[in-house]
Amino acid sequence: MKKKVGIIGFGGMGKWHAGSITGEQKFCGLKFNESDVVELAGIYDIDPEKMEQAVNFGVRTYESREALLADPEIDIVIIATPNDVHEEIACDAFNAGKHVICEKPVTLSCESLERMIACAEKNGRTFSVHQNRRFDDYYVTVKHLVEEGKIGDLISIESRVQSDHGIPGDWRKFEAQGGGMLYDWGVHMIDQQLWLCGYDVDRVYAHFDQLTGVEVDDGCYVDIYLKSGIVLRVEICTYNFITLPLMYVRGRTGTIMANTWFGGLDMVRCTDWGDHDDILPVKAAAGFTKTMAPRGERAIERTHVDYEITDVHNYYRNFCAAIDGKETQLVTHDQMRVVMKVIMAAFESAKNNCVVKF
Repeated sequence: MKKKVGIIGFGGMGKWHAGSITGEQKFCGLKFNESDVVELAGIYDIDPEKMEQAVNFGVRTYESREALLADPEIDIVIIATPNDVHEEIACDAFNAGKHVICEKPVTLSCESLERMIACAEKNGRTFSVHQNRRFDDYYVTVKHLVEEGKIGDLISIESRVQSDHGIPGDWRKFEAQGGGMLYDWGVHMIDQQLWLCGYDVDRVYAHFDQLTGVEVDDGCYVDIYLKSGIVLRVEICTYNFITLPLMYVRGRTGTIMANTWFGGLDMVRCTDWGDHDDILPVKAAAGFTKTMAPRGERAIERTHVDYEITDVHNYYRNFCAAIDGKETQLVTHDQMRVVMKVIMAAFESAKNNCVVKF
């Protein structure tokens, strides 16, 4: 039997959840398959216009948040509100006996996260943050290639998303509501990289852009150094008119580059490291170079890899199975803790222009 979901917050991500659960394109303009484990029970939003939209979409609405939480038929509450009220709503939901999926960032401080986890555990409820970017086609493909050892031991990873129209004009530009690109997209990329490379963070260095005059970062650069020696870089930019690759991954025996959301990635593997002995110099602009000359084609293997087709419903399937005690949560509390600590370290680093030791 499907578990029933109530959504609090009917903005962009609230509509995304409604569309992905029901499979109906009308909610967010995207086509999904209907969920096989959850069904939409109803919506509440503090904004009357969004409530009217929900009614026009044919969705049941509640007159208040309390009314939604009091509905005994609702098993899971999805929180898709501005970030500053996540803790308050989540704890109300736990106390009402609901399981909770919270949109990212899960909250705005490590202390707040600990209070949320404690409230969930006190009530015996399942609690997770919605890290849906773990199901991005390009990321899943890169992750599997790395785990299969296709490019050897990792050296570094660069992950980035870039646009050219500035920070969104809604609440995401206000500090009090948890706005800014580190909270909006940086949390996704940090989660992706740590899930791939491990959570043994040693230190963090960050720099923020504020090019559009808003009170929060409209771009962020976060360098994460792991105790294993792997170096991770996250870049979120809203002022780029030529974009760089989504992911650039260096390993001991090869390199992977995923340029865009679609179309597959390129992988080059070294098959003969010793081939550098007979490299010839090449002309390089006003000079020449042997150091930067290309490796001979007989010493490398070039491959284009199509992206794997992923299924966002796997997140809901895992969450429901965790509620039933059949699976371990895909996004664990400890993972949430480390990601939040990295975010806090990034804020401290950018503010004080320093490296922050974990």
